[in-house]
Amino acid sequence: MSRQGSRRRSPLASMLWGLLGVGVVVGVGLATISALVARTVVTPPSRRDEDIRILGSDAEASRITLSATPDSLLPGAYSLWFSGDTGHARIGEIVSVDRRGVTREVLGVDFGDLATARRGRFSGWFWLSPRDLGVPFENVSVETPLGPAPAWLVPAERDSDRWVIQVHGRAVRRGETLRAVAPFRDAGYHSLLVSYRNDGEAPRSPDHRYALGDREWIDVDAAMAFAIARGAREIVLMGWSMGGATVLQALTRSPRGARVTGVVLESPVVEWVATLDFQARMRRLPAPVRWGAFAIIRSRWGHLVTGLAEPLDLDRLDFVARAAELDRPILLLHSVDDGFVPATASVALASARPDIVSYEEFTQARHTKLWNYDRTRWEDAIRNWLAALPAAASGPQPRTGSSQRA
Repeated sequence: MSRQGSRRRSPLASMLWGLLGVGVVVGVGLATISALVARTVVTPPSRRDEDIRILGSDAEASRITLSATPDSLLPGAYSLWFSGDTGHARIGEIVSVDRRGVTREVLGVDFGDLATARRGRFSGWFWLSPRDLGVPFENVSVETPLGPAPAWLVPAERDSDRWVIQVHGRAVRRGETLRAVAPFRDAGYHSLLVSYRNDGEAPRSPDHRYALGDREWIDVDAAMAFAIARGAREIVLMGWSMGGATVLQALTRSPRGARVTGVVLESPVVEWVATLDFQARMRRLPAPVRWGAFAIIRSRWGHLVTGLAEPLDLDRLDFVARAAELDRPILLLHSVDDGFVPATASVALASARPDIVSYEEFTQARHTKLWNYDRTRWEDAIRNWLAALPAAASGPQPRTGSSQRA
């Protein structure tokens, strides 16, 4: 009887054991993907994806035909990095669009052989050095806790105690920030275009991992100290993308924060969970993978997967939730078609603090390409905001900063 009962139960038991095995396999798979996602978020990339095919150029290299992508179809002027970033060209307006692709003007080739190039990627950098702007500049070093970090100092046209510190985004370098020199210089600001840990120019941190602004701000604080030593009495902080998260940390955590009279944010990350969730959804990753990646980044044991020296405080990086803590004027520029950092958090911050946030909403311009898409509007927004800044920024209150760790 016992033996027969065992035989009768065996199909059910087999099914249950099978389901359990599938569940274990699925769970392990989701955990593995979560680990890969978390590690990717904080690891500086060794190369960038070239998502545009170069279909041909004319003999004079005055026009180029590219595959149609959301970037190559954007109006305006852009950088085209090609052949594994061994070449760089400046690309102008669209000439024509047909079934073959997008034909655009070539404004200049800085280096590389565009005639033999087959793939490339668009960037908003456009210029590579202050020399391209035709203005005086100085190569300087900012002493950070990790060592000297290179920076460009573009002086104002006249004596001034106003400075702007320009902070680039994730996986790019300080050349990204050159686009903002003109409106600040016109308004009488010295521009300090900085590098920071793990960006390929500044010293690496021991873990060689991004902290999403949670530690990069220390290098921005060092840049603030540099500016103050050179006579700065008023400092504007400007950040692109992850640089936006970084300057908000510097504003709220630096012992020199009282010198900051305003903040400009371009396509910024003001809340990381929304940004990472958006990117995961774009890649069609299931919710357990997204939650798992967040848990790994936050946890003390996560370093076994991510390589981070210490966990990241995503709540501290959430300036939608922390909106009430902000007390300086903010100019916020974001495109609703960003495609990488959703504008939802920027809209939420602007809605929460209309008393201090001036929000310039763009459409179609995509991520960190607002200047490229509409240079006049972008520069005018900064000039007009700066013109109103002294009255709006009177009397910032001193604050004690938190301790700094390399």
